[in-house]
Amino acid sequence: MPVATAFAATTALLLTACGDGGGSTKGNDKVPGADTGTTAAAPPSPSTSADVKRPDITLPSDLSDSFENWKTGDATKDTVLADVQRRVDATNYAIAEGDAELPALGFYYRGTALADAGDWVTSIVKDGYSITGVNRYYNPKINLFDSTSAGVVYCEDQSKAFAKERKSKKVIKTAVTDKSYVLYTTRLEKNDKGVWQTTKLTSQRGHKSCSP
Repeated sequence: MPVATAFAATTALLLTACGDGGGSTKGNDKVPGADTGTTAAAPPSPSTSADVKRPDITLPSDLSDSFENWKTGDATKDTVLADVQRRVDATNYAIAEGDAELPALGFYYRGTALADAGDWVTSIVKDGYSITGVNRYYNPKINLFDSTSAGVVYCEDQSKAFAKERKSKKVIKTAVTDKSYVLYTTRLEKNDKGVWQTTKLTSQRGHKSCSP
């Protein structure tokens, strides 16, 4: 593969990692129950996860995550969405820090999703990249399946987020296309501490539901 082509491919794949933890990008964005369009008949009571001691997450000054309309007014749903937001921040923080063993990943991921997130961060760091700019997350939709499981689907706008070379700090700016918008489908399960951990995550670039 020509160097220029390989570099472009690496950059595109890197930006897919902004918030997705390395989940599948094959277009199969289904998570069991996430597309039912209904909530559980008996929504769980609000979580006490606010009392949990959480890992520190501080994004560098050149990187920010923006969340639009990320609250529903329902206490339980907002608790789930808050942990999705923290998981996104944790993933981008791990990439920026170059640390696949960051405690925040294990705090907000579980099972194969955690393994995928660690592998993805490792691959990005090994290739010599980080991320910079603004990642915008919007249009979240949430279903409560029962008292300990939920599905969340949301979009990401990567038009102002870019790959950055770790050593030179050079920012690799790319043209904005429909591929700059990504649909994420996730499944979360609440652990015994009340934290909603991501257990499954898929992504699909250029999905029409995320078009600007």
